[in-house]
Amino acid sequence: MDKFYNETYLKLETAIHELEIETDCPIKIVEVVIQLIIQSLADLKEFVLKNDFKNTEEEINFFKYQKPVIVSKLIYYNAIYKIETRKPYGAKRIRKYFIKELKKLKKFFENNLDFYKYYRSNNSFVDEKFFVRGKHDIRLWLDTFYFEADHRFSTSHDYKVAKIIANDLIQVYLEDKLNNLNLKKVSDNSLKWTASKTALTELIYALYSHGVFNNGNTDIKLIAKTFEDAFNIELGDFYHTFMELKARKINRTKFLDSLCEALIKKMDEQDEK
Repeated sequence: MDKFYNETYLKLETAIHELEIETDCPIKIVEVVIQLIIQSLADLKEFVLKNDFKNTEEEINFFKYQKPVIVSKLIYYNAIYKIETRKPYGAKRIRKYFIKELKKLKKFFENNLDFYKYYRSNNSFVDEKFFVRGKHDIRLWLDTFYFEADHRFSTSHDYKVAKIIANDLIQVYLEDKLNNLNLKKVSDNSLKWTASKTALTELIYALYSHGVFNNGNTDIKLIAKTFEDAFNIELGDFYHTFMELKARKINRTKFLDSLCEALIKKMDEQDEK
């Protein structure tokens, strides 16, 4: 299962990034992206129905961590499509509109606070009810969506996980739009990233790979956006930069290695004093 999922996910990610590189993902491209995601989910469903899972642990892993990542992309791009096509004219009206959309995300969070805590804390004691097919418990935060879903390829809470992941990305998108509207000037006293963009990309992917944010349940785009906002920098196509790092013949972690060397040197200097 892992091999097929990873191949499907990588193929989807590559296709989406290629589209974003070509056109910066305008609305007309979102429709194409949505179709790619739907096809990826169809491929996964076909594989699951034909092969099933080796054991309960593999099934839980798929419905808790794997399927929701791809479904979250569908929710995200569909939300962006709706947000942009329904957006009013005029800066004041647009600002009010974006704030209203953010409030919707907050409402979902408040309505599902218990499950947020369970999922964000990486708990597992109710996983067999949440992420195994046919084991739903109507007392445990069920969405109406579940009763209409194909139970051969759905559990009671895999969609809710996808919604949580997607909402994080939608929030970043909306806040970025609001920041652009507000045209805030960056203070001279704020921290600015003065090393290369490649170095920051290397650091971001290292942190992402190590799963240091939200127990590893955070999209790379959200992490990158947070760093961009924090250090007043635009990384551009950071995925392409990462691919260039991978293609290096030697010293693929040049910046991370230099960080280790600098820290050890500082420690040694402190020891000598």
